[in-house]
Amino acid sequence: MADHDGAPFDPRLDLYRYAIADKCADEYIALMRLFTETLLTDLSAQEAAALLADRGFELSSDNVELRCRQLEKWGNLVRSVRDARVATVAEWVRSRSRYQVSKLGGRVHRQVEEILRATDGAREVARELLGGTVEILDRIIGRLESGDPIDADAMAADVTTVFNNQRFFTDSVRDFYAYLHQVLSRYDLVGAEYGEFKSLLLDYVDLITADVSRHAPAVADRVARIIPRLDRILQAFTQLPALTSQDGSPAERSPGRTHAEWEELAAWYGARDGRSGPVQLRAAAEQALGQLIANAKRMLAASSTGVSRRADLLRLARWFAEADTKAAHRIFAAAFGAYPARHLLMGPDEPDAHVTAATSWWEAAPVHVPVSLRERGDRAARGRTSRVPDPGLEHELMRRQAEQAHARSLTAATELIAVGDLRHAHISPAARNLLLDQLAQLFATGYDGTTPRSAQNSDLGFALHACPSSGSLTVIHSEDGDLTVHDVMLKVTEWPQAGSAVREVRR
Repeated sequence: MADHDGAPFDPRLDLYRYAIADKCADEYIALMRLFTETLLTDLSAQEAAALLADRGFELSSDNVELRCRQLEKWGNLVRSVRDARVATVAEWVRSRSRYQVSKLGGRVHRQVEEILRATDGAREVARELLGGTVEILDRIIGRLESGDPIDADAMAADVTTVFNNQRFFTDSVRDFYAYLHQVLSRYDLVGAEYGEFKSLLLDYVDLITADVSRHAPAVADRVARIIPRLDRILQAFTQLPALTSQDGSPAERSPGRTHAEWEELAAWYGARDGRSGPVQLRAAAEQALGQLIANAKRMLAASSTGVSRRADLLRLARWFAEADTKAAHRIFAAAFGAYPARHLLMGPDEPDAHVTAATSWWEAAPVHVPVSLRERGDRAARGRTSRVPDPGLEHELMRRQAEQAHARSLTAATELIAVGDLRHAHISPAARNLLLDQLAQLFATGYDGTTPRSAQNSDLGFALHACPSSGSLTVIHSEDGDLTVHDVMLKVTEWPQAGSAVREVRR
């Protein structure tokens, strides 16, 4: 299976379909909550319908059965192997299909629930984990240097804690800086809100950067001392019970059980070449500070010139709140230019010749907005005036392109004349396209296929003749497909009235 770009489609992505299902996503989510509330929840459609009714979802058992089957098809649920204990055949029919959540289905639903519980506000960075990571790494080094046999369980607990702490820390850092960039990129960030985020940036970001700068060298040093002795740790882990899949391959393991994971940890803290995590954090902090300064400059410019888009938008919102429906439509049309797409006067030349008065603004090419106006809201011109470009080179390029296009068309016309009778003819794609254009011109004149008709092309010096022939087929072969014309015989001849220039080029 492949997507629209031709890339292979991973069927595991179907696990997320229930969260965005049209009109019934809330029912799917409520149903998945039933199956993930406890370990190995085993429910039939009738039992699930009763539990959903207690939560405000009035669904019949048949509808719940359809939802469960669809979730099973997507991979979120699996059939239960437990035999139902029933007293009658009717109860057995109702409870013969029982379901449980699958491994990946439960993991996906936990992610969905986490997203639904998350807020759009800032997330605290777990910077306190850095110091704890240094202590745990010291404990691992102490076990390696003691000379005593390694306690596999204790070592596994420490290694798992190190990598879980690292993953939690990096996730919180990504969320925090993504939120910070989202807020600082807002154009309407002014006043008290700007002061709040200024304090957040100057205080909290500086605290994060300081903690990382203090602990990153210590973590990098400890990891660099552990990696040469990593084989002893991994050898000790072989003493622990291990799971294997049905096909004999190892099961999904806890973090920190491979050399690659330790190498990635060392690289993040700068023990290897490349852009380390602390460097990325400092770059993100500098970028946020630069955006903060840009917002400050914009507010100063707005206060000095009296231009404030925030005030305009608030005034417009107040007008909408106080207006009735008819007046609101008029205000919207006036504020956003939502009038019919009609050019009342002859304005500047359109860059695209296909853009006419009937072309919707929604489908037309976007209007270029200067960078200073788009990013800073400033209409003042900056820099020197650019030189007027010489149109001679552009005219020469357009002339050459037109000559090359005409030469290709003339070659295609010569090929059609050489073929003559087009029944079962083999022609190039360019000649086939030229034939289609000429055939379209023929039918555009009102040709109904009952009388012979010809269409001449004076520029290329050829004529297309169509003769009706009931029940016959004119099949024209080309590299990229065949063209079949029903009930018409086609023939191409040279047009004797073609210009001398065309005849000279053809010779």
